[in-house]
Amino acid sequence: MSGVGPLEPGEGTRAWDTPEGGTATLPRRPRGPLRQWYDRHRRAAVAGLTAAAVLAAGGYLYLTRPHRPPPPPPPYPSQVVDITYLAPVAAPKQDSPGSFSFTVDVSVASGPPVTVRDIAQPYAGLTLTAQPRTPFRTRAGERRKVVITMHVTQCRKVPESAGLPFLDVTLRNTRAIEVHSFILGPRYAQHLSSALQAICDNTSR
Repeated sequence: MSGVGPLEPGEGTRAWDTPEGGTATLPRRPRGPLRQWYDRHRRAAVAGLTAAAVLAAGGYLYLTRPHRPPPPPPPYPSQVVDITYLAPVAAPKQDSPGSFSFTVDVSVASGPPVTVRDIAQPYAGLTLTAQPRTPFRTRAGERRKVVITMHVTQCRKVPESAGLPFLDVTLRNTRAIEVHSFILGPRYAQHLSSALQAICDNTSR
């Protein structure tokens, strides 16, 4: 006699995708290549991302850290050098009778050492030599005595009375090279005028 309902599965019957003694599971969807790569390299990827985050944070801290201002440049040599007239001295014996000498004091107040490259004077009828010879170097805090000797070459080209005579001194340090005019004051002007008058009388002009 035929039945009207569905046939009951027989004993031991199971679905085609159900493991023996288990329940049926749906088949997994195949993973894409990016997901497969990530699964294989997950640790390396996480480490790389962490390192990138650390570097980004370090770069931000470096860029936003407080910056120290650069050190100020050294002073110009003319700002720290002083030349002071001292006194007349005897001219070296080897010089001509038309020569006279005096001493000046060269000092450097601060900053890097300063080199005196040249010492000159403005009058056409005079030449000048210095001892020690230029160039010479002076450090900060030092004082150097320099003997200046003037040589009269043409009396008609020297002044009868020097008002504010000066020396043109070429200075150099790590900041700059400068030519600076130093006015040595009334004592130097008086000495210069007296020496020129003693060497050049009125009849020789």
